Amino acid sequence: MAGIKLDRSKLTRILVFLALAALLTWPLRNVPLLEIWLVVRGLHAWQLGILLLLNGLIYVLLSLRWWLVVRAGARKVPFWPLLMVRVAVFGVSYFTLGPQVGGEPLQVLALQRRYGLSYSRATASVLMDKLLEFLVNFLLLAIGLSAILRAGLLSQGNPSTAPALVLLSLLIAWPPVHIILMYFGRLPLSILFARMPFLPKRSGFVRFIRASEWMASRFCRRHLRALLAALLVSLLAGCGMLLEYGLVLNFLAINLPFWTVVAGWTAGWLSFLVPLPGGLGALEASQVFVLGAFGIPVAQAIGVTLLVRARDLLVGGFGLLLAGNGFSRVK
Repeated sequence: MAGIKLDRSKLTRILVFLALAALLTWPLRNVPLLEIWLVVRGLHAWQLGILLLLNGLIYVLLSLRWWLVVRAGARKVPFWPLLMVRVAVFGVSYFTLGPQVGGEPLQVLALQRRYGLSYSRATASVLMDKLLEFLVNFLLLAIGLSAILRAGLLSQGNPSTAPALVLLSLLIAWPPVHIILMYFGRLPLSILFARMPFLPKRSGFVRFIRASEWMASRFCRRHLRALLAALLVSLLAGCGMLLEYGLVLNFLAINLPFWTVVAGWTAGWLSFLVPLPGGLGALEASQVFVLGAFGIPVAQAIGVTLLVRARDLLVGGFGLLLAGNGFSRVK
């Protein structure tokens, strides 16, 4: 029996790493690794060091936000293991199809299997973490859209852009409205799923969503101080992302006013909503278009995307290794 158990353990580990290797294969085949290396090599060591330190600080802040939410109801959960989980989540999300989501189940599994939290409780913490993330990202998006309009990249009176702006406005309003409703005991997701005709109201999935959202609602009411602290940390992380993009431009000798930097960052952020691993192709197109509109040569705009790719591949690859180790150790 011990031999069979060992074989199963080895097989699980092999299957996990094969799946993760498959996630890496397609993006790496389409990423210009040589060009990335040439751009990275052209920077000074201290510039690369600053970018790496700032990116590390951003992940510390993102993990701290989640930890503050978790710790409000489970003080035994340590911080540093959650940081590793957060990097693993990025690795899985970056290399999968979709708008930079997909690794969140790792967060739930880590809390449930390592620290004994129930699935509903763990999911509630991830729900709050994502709402706070979206709240800040969409706030920056609103600022970025204002910057894009101010820079003249979109025309406010153009009828073709009106539906997109309305949709984006609704997205921007969703996270704060959702949090406010939960604070007052309303459960928007639960109501939505309960009214879907193809989902039985008493199904396990609907009950699970309701339980998770109810716990998130209770967190909003009972731990307002932790909620505000997590929101502040999330704001700092968002500002760090914007600062990092500005430093990338500066290190590549691209000097632009603040509003144009925000517009460029926003275009890059929107490109990751395209259902492709790492927004391949969309990121490059967004930077060539936006920076080109400000008079930046195509070669320099491509250099920005290559440096961003280098950062994301480094962190994402490390995250996949962490995800593989985490899965293979689950019993």
